[in-house]
Amino acid sequence: MLKFFLPAAGFLLLTLAIILYSLAYTVSETEQVIITQFGKPVGEPVRDAGLHFKLPFIQEIHRIDKRILAWDGQPNEMPTKDKTYIVVDTFARWRIEDPKQYFLRLRDERSAQSRLDDILGSETRNAIAKHELIEVIRTTKDREPARDATLVETPGNIGVLYPIKKGRAAIEQSIYTKAAAKLADFGIELLDVRFKRINYNESVRQRIYERMISERQQIAERFRSEGAGEAAKILGKKERDLLEIESNAYKQVQEIRGEADAAATQIYAEAYNQSEESVAFYAFIKTMETYQQILDRDSTLILTTDSDIFRFLKDIEPERK
Repeated sequence: MLKFFLPAAGFLLLTLAIILYSLAYTVSETEQVIITQFGKPVGEPVRDAGLHFKLPFIQEIHRIDKRILAWDGQPNEMPTKDKTYIVVDTFARWRIEDPKQYFLRLRDERSAQSRLDDILGSETRNAIAKHELIEVIRTTKDREPARDATLVETPGNIGVLYPIKKGRAAIEQSIYTKAAAKLADFGIELLDVRFKRINYNESVRQRIYERMISERQQIAERFRSEGAGEAAKILGKKERDLLEIESNAYKQVQEIRGEADAAATQIYAEAYNQSEESVAFYAFIKTMETYQQILDRDSTLILTTDSDIFRFLKDIEPERK
């Protein structure tokens, strides 16, 4: 008798364990449960954590995350309104608000991520195409741009930021508003959408770098031109100062020379004006000095007989042979 009782009891305990296992289930704080019967949801979603029960064998549980989930889109190349191609990298945060609707429409998170790719990618592309690049890059329209001090007096549009009407935050908000309405049909609540990174297309980036180089070269040329102008002013002032110094020096030299000549003349006059003989001797000496300066072997003079220079020459007696 005991031989048949023990196997039967073991089988009964095993059967009860299997029934209890299929009858009870637990729900954690981070999830919610959808119960399906023959593949169709029954009842309301189970949101409370703890121990719960269901019909064994014919009902199944499907666990759905109720935490905030991340969506990280792939960087996509798209054109702006001004036909500038940029690469936009977007991310978002979302959660499952209506698990029953979510289960009916999407079933799992993989399908949800695919739907997010389609909707958020499409809305991002539409928003970028409706705005110019400056609108996508700058955050607010009231921000006063910081400008390089070297560009303040530069002519043209170098270093000037064009005014914007909306800004990046408003564009992100418009993407969020349109995408949230579409995702609500899938039981998904969209919490936030942001641009992670915005970069130029490689070909556009090269043109931007070339334009930056050109602008800096223009600034460098302006500095060189201003430097050359200042150098010309300094050189001109130097020449003017040199001429002024030389003129003053020449004036002083002439004044000193004139004073010296006057003093010398006065000394000569006092020295040779002692008697008639000294006066005649002085005239003779000066005339000889004049002869020495103006006469040589090849000199020819045409003089009148009453000339002062001829006065001493006519008294010279010819040499007798």
